[in-house]
Amino acid sequence: MLDHSNPHPQQPTRVVILGAAGFVGSTAAAAFAGEGTPVLALGRAEVDLLSATAADTLAAQLRADDTFVVVSAEAPCKDGAMLERNIRMMRAVTDALAKVQPAHVIYVSSDAVYADSAAPLTEASCAEPGSLHGVMHLARELMLKEATKGPLAILRPTLIYGAADPHNGYGPNRYRRLAAAGEDIVLFGEGEERRDHVDVRDVAELIRLIAWYRSAGVLNAATGTVTSFREIAELVIALSEKKIALKGSPRQGPMPHNGYRAFDPSATLAAFPEFRYTPLADGLARAQNEMGELL
Repeated sequence: MLDHSNPHPQQPTRVVILGAAGFVGSTAAAAFAGEGTPVLALGRAEVDLLSATAADTLAAQLRADDTFVVVSAEAPCKDGAMLERNIRMMRAVTDALAKVQPAHVIYVSSDAVYADSAAPLTEASCAEPGSLHGVMHLARELMLKEATKGPLAILRPTLIYGAADPHNGYGPNRYRRLAAAGEDIVLFGEGEERRDHVDVRDVAELIRLIAWYRSAGVLNAATGTVTSFREIAELVIALSEKKIALKGSPRQGPMPHNGYRAFDPSATLAAFPEFRYTPLADGLARAQNEMGELL
């Protein structure tokens, strides 16, 4: 749940995005730039968070009136070495915050911090991660809570899709790439797992709204609708002009999250009544068109 420091939306003086070269960071940077909000986009070229001088370099970029958006991470976190590096990266951020406190901090975390649940997850659900990726994000959330003196907002997106996603993980982004190449789509099992997928532009819009209201607290970024991977693949094939076969495969091991991970989006609607999540079919169609432009 979020509490707004600004009773009415107010344009940030400047937004600093750490991780601005990435999928979510670049989309958020474009959203702020598009409305005329000054943006300082920081990527690894500007601040290498694993360098010995990272904290000083970052602190030199921050001002007391900034809205500071932290997106940078090595993700997904798959092993202990990645976990250690991600914690070191956040240590550089918190050391920088010890030198300069921005007016507002926003951290883009992950729904992986939650334990599995047969009921739709909310912001009050148990944060008991079952993966190193979730452990990494939860640890970084706690580090930021300790280091931030002003309002801190934590956004926890579920599975994000969009044309520019650099990852090729199982799901809509891989399906689109396979369809574009005219290759068959092979499902894990029969693709019966049901998950919530959120458009990257909706995540960027929530970051923008949180900045304008200078919000504090925790908010999930999830639509409230779960769709099976088979249904998503069928949507992608329907959007493609190519003949693509959809195949099942023998499943190796149990389904992640017991095959079901749903969310209650009521806190999003309570915080931002005018906001609406993009329906999956519309978002996939937009991503499909954008990907055509990128090819």
